[in-house]
Amino acid sequence: MSTLLAFAGSNSSTSINHELVTYLTTQLKESTFELFKLSDMDLIVYSEDEQRENGFPSSINQIYKHIQASEGIIISVNEHNSNPSAFFKNVLDWLSRLDRKFLEGKKVFLVSASTGARGGMSSLEVVKNLIPRFGGEVVDTFSFPSFKENFSLAEKTITNEELRKEILLKLHQFENQLK
Repeated sequence: MSTLLAFAGSNSSTSINHELVTYLTTQLKESTFELFKLSDMDLIVYSEDEQRENGFPSSINQIYKHIQASEGIIISVNEHNSNPSAFFKNVLDWLSRLDRKFLEGKKVFLVSASTGARGGMSSLEVVKNLIPRFGGEVVDTFSFPSFKENFSLAEKTITNEELRKEILLKLHQFENQLK
């Protein structure tokens, strides 16, 4: 059985990307998982001066340890103005300074959600191109559009049957690649 780490790149308390990644963890068939909420982390904005004067924040060391202990990672990337959020970029900056290849040997399933029709596609592409720089392998991606119309927050489930089938197929294919 594989061990997965799952998190959203958002620091919003009402993150739809956290809702999506949480849903995906409930659908895992052959993996154990740890669901991480980055918004609970206390993270200062990265700078060389901060690193030199104070070292690495304990939360970055904690995230790093969880990444290293996992065989695969599910990341739900949020989007601000067609890019990953500054918060998520900051997490990547800290991690890459701790260990440039912090994702070495890790398989990654990238998803994104937005309230728009493109489903965070632009942000997803940016992160998809970054992951290999840190040693990770993007196994698959999925862009979840029009979140409010296709996901029930009350029931914590995907209501659009076509989207549900497609994302779960990709999720289970991802799980199978970790064996």
